[in-house]
Amino acid sequence: MFIFSVKPKRKYLIWGGMILLLIFLAACFFSCRTEPKIKAAVQTDGSDNQNRIAFLEQYGWRVEDEPAESKNVAIPMEFGDVYQKYNEIQLKQGYDLEAYRGKCVKQYSYTVTNYPDVSDPVRANLLVYEGKIIGGDICSLNLDGFMHGFSEKANTGSDG
Repeated sequence: MFIFSVKPKRKYLIWGGMILLLIFLAACFFSCRTEPKIKAAVQTDGSDNQNRIAFLEQYGWRVEDEPAESKNVAIPMEFGDVYQKYNEIQLKQGYDLEAYRGKCVKQYSYTVTNYPDVSDPVRANLLVYEGKIIGGDICSLNLDGFMHGFSEKANTGSDG
């Protein structure tokens, strides 16, 4: 029978422990540095009414001074066909609702007063999460109406 025992020196244990600690810290540092898949191109401050109106004005939309409606909206964990199509509109604008799955966001709806060639009511909807605009749309309130991103068909013409 053969017995072999090793008693490491204290300085080797200390150096080995420090090297393992550095490897562990480096692994944590690089694994925790995750960038979002898509950063919003135009993420804007939506924390107050004036900022939200200014946001819409930069696309050429004139809206009434107060939102017609504001409500909490839950972004679903699983996107069905409707939400998938809605997120496609957001992606074209530089937003992505994927990062907000399962979150509750605030939706502010403003009445648009200068939509061209439409007599029916038109709304500008803004989705706001923690004070930042994360998406939205311009849409008709008619059942067979339209929906598109902020910059489509923008017109700074006369009210009506």
